[in-house]
Amino acid sequence: MSDLDLDALLSDEGKHVIACCGSGGVGKTTTAAALALRAAERHGRRTVVLTIDPAHRLAQSLGMEALDNTPRPVKGLEDGSLDAMMLDMKRTFDDVVASHTTKDRAAEIFANPFYQAVSSTFSGTQEYMAMEKLGQLQASGRWDLIVLDTPPSRSALDFLDAPARLARFLDGRIIRLLSASTPGSRRSMLSLMGASAAVFTRVFNKILGGHLLTDVAEFTASLEDTFGGFRKRAEATFRALQDDQTSFLVVATPEPAAINEAVYFSRRLTEERMPLDGMILNRLTPVRASLPAERALGAAAALEEDDPENPVAAALRTHADLARRRTAEQRVAARYGAACPNIPQVWLPTLGSEVVDLEGLRSFGATASGAANTR
Repeated sequence: MSDLDLDALLSDEGKHVIACCGSGGVGKTTTAAALALRAAERHGRRTVVLTIDPAHRLAQSLGMEALDNTPRPVKGLEDGSLDAMMLDMKRTFDDVVASHTTKDRAAEIFANPFYQAVSSTFSGTQEYMAMEKLGQLQASGRWDLIVLDTPPSRSALDFLDAPARLARFLDGRIIRLLSASTPGSRRSMLSLMGASAAVFTRVFNKILGGHLLTDVAEFTASLEDTFGGFRKRAEATFRALQDDQTSFLVVATPEPAAINEAVYFSRRLTEERMPLDGMILNRLTPVRASLPAERALGAAAALEEDDPENPVAAALRTHADLARRRTAEQRVAARYGAACPNIPQVWLPTLGSEVVDLEGLRSFGATASGAANTR
């Protein structure tokens, strides 16, 4: 098992995308922001950080009131250029449609109730639009490095799966069947189905409303001239994620559930031939001395024989508690190394305070980049 050299990764001009992945609550958003800030300030790279997580922690830590679908410059940098943004899937979907069809056709699509549902709430739309937005950022050429903060782990896998899944839905047999029933068509597919179509229509109308079939048919017909582009762009972005210009970093904490998720995600990335370059283990209990817990407890007991209130004895017992906790965390974390022995790692201690500003992000980035692993 080797150590992960984050500064080497951030300064590598051949790397253009770094995707931070992991389960919820492991410090993934903070990690993404800290790496983006360090890449900009210490390595002179024009950087943008994109979060798909709707939480507002990224904006707060960057000293911004809010983030939206447009990259905004981060102020207060010591050097370099850093922008930040948060994915708005509805806005991204609207922008994609508007840029690939006529103004009148786009207006028809936007007004369609089925489009409104798909673009706002349909499962996988957020991740699909994340692929679109990532592709747009790459195509713009404005940034040397894009740092991506993905949703919590199993959902983050949708970031890889969503384009194909949404494509299968929009290109599936039912949708094609419904698209053939566009009002006014002379020989709609539903009319060819006869009585069965009538029953099918009545059931859908009863459950989902009388205009569902019309909405779906009109939506699919309107999207016909743009959908092929959706698929091609998503496939191109997926291929870019498999390229050496991208790095995936798995973020975890020394807890069984988080480590299990990290192992699961790492294996999946490997199966998909995605460039997994390392694992960042956050929030290890800090232990300032190498004194084993048993020796600390023995020394504390000896001191307490003469003075039960001895402050040194109390400090030794506190150290013993921390050492035991750290040893337990190391055993849990070792499961990742056993399952993924070839993935470089960096282990980081719990910070003394919550990261809420640029200075905190700088400190986190410096610690991560200069960490000496203790395994």
